[in-house]
Amino acid sequence: MLDKNPEQVLDNTLEKIFREFSNKNPNMVLSSEPFMKSQFLNYLIESTDLSVIFLDFDLLYSGYVTSKMIPKNNKVKIYQPVKESFKRIFSDVAKEISKKQCLVIIDSFNGLNNMFDEIESGIFINAITMLLSSISKQKNSIIVVSAMARKKENEGWVLSPGGRHIIESKNAGIFYLNGDEKALFLKILNKNQGKIFKIEQK
Repeated sequence: MLDKNPEQVLDNTLEKIFREFSNKNPNMVLSSEPFMKSQFLNYLIESTDLSVIFLDFDLLYSGYVTSKMIPKNNKVKIYQPVKESFKRIFSDVAKEISKKQCLVIIDSFNGLNNMFDEIESGIFINAITMLLSSISKQKNSIIVVSAMARKKENEGWVLSPGGRHIIESKNAGIFYLNGDEKALFLKILNKNQGKIFKIEQK
């Protein structure tokens, strides 16, 4: 059970969040608000000196950058994978993170899941996520996977829409993102203390 009164930690620089992310790989950030999810990912990008590889399966982040709702950042390399280009892009990303430390953002797990049919997607997605996580250890890269999700009573977290269960792993960090007009809140789900990081809106 999570603590009913979890510790809340102010982290406007995201320094503590990055420290938490560095302890696990991959890190799954669950949310039910698309724009809030993109805001958080943009805060991550702005708060790091690392090169950023952004796998934009939903095209949401790219759309916000094109419309200038989110500023373009030159340290971000954006890929827009489709099924036909996925293996080539995955190979390029794997090579890059084997050579230098990067922040890899997969946005989102829903889009990646929808790219493949139901029979192949579960096994394949788990395999590539585990492989990326393994390669990331060579240079201490950080992998963040976003997902639109909801909590289903007695069943845990599921993708929304779709309803596919999100499988938890002892090696992965699981977080829930919500917030309001004043702040974003990132809650650790797979630790007993249920710590919450607070990021004040800019």
